[in-house]
Amino acid sequence: MKIREAQVADIEQMSEIRLAVRENALNNPAFVTYGDYVDYLMQRGKGWVAEVDGQLAGFAIADLQGHSVWALFVHPNFDRKGIGRTLHDTMLAWYFGQTTKPVWLSTAPGTRAEGFYRRAGWRETGRTASGEVRFELTEWN
Repeated sequence: MKIREAQVADIEQMSEIRLAVRENALNNPAFVTYGDYVDYLMQRGKGWVAEVDGQLAGFAIADLQGHSVWALFVHPNFDRKGIGRTLHDTMLAWYFGQTTKPVWLSTAPGTRAEGFYRRAGWRETGRTASGEVRFELTEWN
């Protein structure tokens, strides 16, 4: 597995990964546009991709302006191989190297993602208006 900074040229494959996930599925693909990816990669924060044998297997994007994790997804074909955790750790090391402000994210309750974030040390701070579990992290080791 190779982790590298995400590029605009990766957006099509990142979108394919986002649409392939089984949990936290994007019900309306038009909800997240190509322009959204560009904005989060080039203006709002930074992203990383995981490559396995030359194929994108997952990606993560931190939003430095909104102090949130905008995306962390792994293609189901590469599930449970440590890719999500490696992307997570890379993203948070960068984020907390830029700011001391807490970072937040939300995910659907009862999902594997919820358990993943709890195990990674995220603290639940409540629910979003849509019912997702809201997590916050105040520091990174």
